[in-house]
Amino acid sequence: MATEKIIEITDGVRAEKDGDALKITGPRGEVKRNFVHPRVKITVNSNIVIKSDSEGKADRAVINTWAAHMRNMMDGVTNGYKYILKIVYSHFPMTIELKGRVIELKNFLGGRGIRTARILGDTEVEIQKEEIIVSGINKEDAGQTAANIEQMCSDTGGKDIRVFHDGLYISSKGVRND
Repeated sequence: MATEKIIEITDGVRAEKDGDALKITGPRGEVKRNFVHPRVKITVNSNIVIKSDSEGKADRAVINTWAAHMRNMMDGVTNGYKYILKIVYSHFPMTIELKGRVIELKNFLGGRGIRTARILGDTEVEIQKEEIIVSGINKEDAGQTAANIEQMCSDTGGKDIRVFHDGLYISSKGVRND
């Protein structure tokens, strides 16, 4: 008995296997990811086929997880992902700067320290007046970058978070529509 899942390749997208890596190429760029498991194999022809010789629960979980990752990769190279973070302060005005592949936050809750967050992969960050826009074709890199930015403000230094709402908050996330 075997378990397999077939993922249709989206129009305008090309998939190719290189060893353990799967490379998905589309109009916005390419995303490459390694898929390694001793009992689960991937083949690419007109579709992507994920197959295991066993019907075990753990192998089915791996197959479904990999299928979700591959669909996310195809969505990323066709549409991309976009996260919008709101800049909120009422007590102390914050200064946010983009320096290379790092975002710096100054004067959070009146503190003198500089808080930083790394930008992962090929993710692009744009700082506007009251929001930060994080976009990219790799869902994991874009999502983790947005989370890193949001986490810069997680330590409020013992201040009551019911009163001090200052911070950076993810207000919108998903597939880009532009």
